[in-house]
Amino acid sequence: MKPVRVGLLGLGTVGGGTFNVLRRNAGEIARRAGRGIEITHAAAREYEPAGLPGIDTIEVGDDAFALVENPDIDIIVELIGGYEPARELVLRAIANGKHVVTANKALIATHGNEIFAAAQKQGVMVAFEAAVAGGIPIIKAVREGLTANRIEWIAGIINGTGNFILTEMRDKGRDFADVLAEAQALGYAEADPTFDVEGIDAAHKLAILASLAFGIPLQFDRVYTEGIGHITRDDVSYAGQLGYRIKHLGVTRRTGQGVELRVHPTLIPEKRLIANVDGVMNAVLVQADAVGPTLYYGAGAGAEPTASAVVADLVDVARTMTVDSENRVPHLAFQPDSLSNLPILDMDDVETSYYLRLCAADEPGVMANITRILGDSGISIEAVIQKEPPEGEQQVPIIMLTRRVREQQMNTAIRQIESLASVQGTITRIRMEHLGNE
Repeated sequence: MKPVRVGLLGLGTVGGGTFNVLRRNAGEIARRAGRGIEITHAAAREYEPAGLPGIDTIEVGDDAFALVENPDIDIIVELIGGYEPARELVLRAIANGKHVVTANKALIATHGNEIFAAAQKQGVMVAFEAAVAGGIPIIKAVREGLTANRIEWIAGIINGTGNFILTEMRDKGRDFADVLAEAQALGYAEADPTFDVEGIDAAHKLAILASLAFGIPLQFDRVYTEGIGHITRDDVSYAGQLGYRIKHLGVTRRTGQGVELRVHPTLIPEKRLIANVDGVMNAVLVQADAVGPTLYYGAGAGAEPTASAVVADLVDVARTMTVDSENRVPHLAFQPDSLSNLPILDMDDVETSYYLRLCAADEPGVMANITRILGDSGISIEAVIQKEPPEGEQQVPIIMLTRRVREQQMNTAIRQIESLASVQGTITRIRMEHLGNE
């Protein structure tokens, strides 16, 4: 059988890794795919030939649109990232009857519904394993490995930059800004780190996981997103004293009222395996009714870990190119005409526990007023730490853990507590998840 011909859009970190892995492991990959898979063309404005042995054996140009129009190419691999021109290139490739492999989570999360509809109409595949958690095969696990299960919830550390920052803050007592600067110097964070530290990157990935888990359309615009820039080393320390670790978590859960979609800093009990995932590593915990909890751990970024997922998608596409399009694995796990219209919950309606840190006057009656407000709002306190005020200071830090309560109730209580004359500044609020069978 003749080899599958691949056109590669982008020869950056992931594109170069894909080229090298596919070339190095060509024999093993062909044995698994049942035919050879060869990159014959690439489009890139800039690349380093020295790091790509054998690149001179393929045709490399700078016109991505010409590449997707090339009739000799069977599969387009899109690794340029961003929204445009990636969206136009992918849609044009689909219109030309080409299969597509992409690592572009922003593209899938934002335009995936349109892209998958076009692919379904044309009878081609769009594979996107590398779009979530790099080299971890979480898409295949949720879409195929857990297909017998009703998935209850997913919680994931799905951005390595944020996880590196929080790990350094915990292990070395460093400040957020200091660690962020190091992450940028190491290449973990971009010069503009907004997508990473504000949770946008994780929100893209969570939207994809939720769609696969619950059979709902992609709805990135409904993901509640909160960053980690307000987390202090004191918060990290207090969490540790209480038996928790802070992680920047993506959480999606099916409830009787709808689906939760949220990314935010989260306290997790330190005994949980996912709480011990450190540095730039990623992990996704899936709770399902038949199998129970399963944890997927590994490198969430990098040239060859991400290339591992890209090449796996190429093998999947090569295996199914001769299969009737109606009998392929659906893009979003469920048959396109069976997607559900489950509502996405507003954040006000989400129920969780909370960590609260506030600064209050060191005088009688202050705690009584605070606990009265919480009690009137139906909020129960689980634990309290009250520190001695610093020398010469009249304000004392108070840390509280609460039991589960609706976000709207907590918002009301926080506003009332912040209005007290004895409370200084704003209250730091971090949500808590125990990640058990609650």
